[in-house]
Amino acid sequence: MSLPPAYLPFEYDGSWGPVIVFEGVSGIGKTTLVDGVTRRLKATGLHTLPLPHSGWSPVVNSRLRSLPQFAFYLSGVLHASDSIRQARMIGPVIADRYVSSVIACHAAVHGIEVETVTGFLTPFRPYLVRPTHTFYLRCSKSTLRQRMAAKRDVKQDDTDLFAIPGRLPRLLKNFEAVAASDPTAVFVDTDDKTPDELADQVITHVEANGA
Repeated sequence: MSLPPAYLPFEYDGSWGPVIVFEGVSGIGKTTLVDGVTRRLKATGLHTLPLPHSGWSPVVNSRLRSLPQFAFYLSGVLHASDSIRQARMIGPVIADRYVSSVIACHAAVHGIEVETVTGFLTPFRPYLVRPTHTFYLRCSKSTLRQRMAAKRDVKQDDTDLFAIPGRLPRLLKNFEAVAASDPTAVFVDTDDKTPDELADQVITHVEANGA
């Protein structure tokens, strides 16, 4: 897609910091890992959806139908991309969710094929910052239940994961499908590993692969 000048993203002619994204289902430990890696790399951390979108999502999810919801989350990830561009002028950026979550979660919630959602998003790909590495976190169902039970800031997405029949299997399948076509994908099995051990694994991979 050729964007008119008014729609072109801001570009900076200089060195860029790496963009490291963590993906996976709710409760798997993304936020804890993001906090640890962000601190150790002295990076900028952000969440997709960033403000102001994050404050609107409960209303959007309860009142809008599937296509307007997709437009909202697309707007949020475009805004996240702008935030990443600004932050990586300073150094590394660590993102808790990004494009893959928009695709996998929207498809799971509305019973849409991942390929369909990906097609809707494709025209906007030139605007979106491409991550340096995208770490897809995985764990067993029993481990996920334990982590969810210990989670303090439980949201609707968290409770829906086990309360809505088929939600968790669909999400897991969708993340696998998105990762299969993601050239930046790195799978990380998190069972029986502490946050510090996982941070070590992530940072070792990043340093070994030139970011």
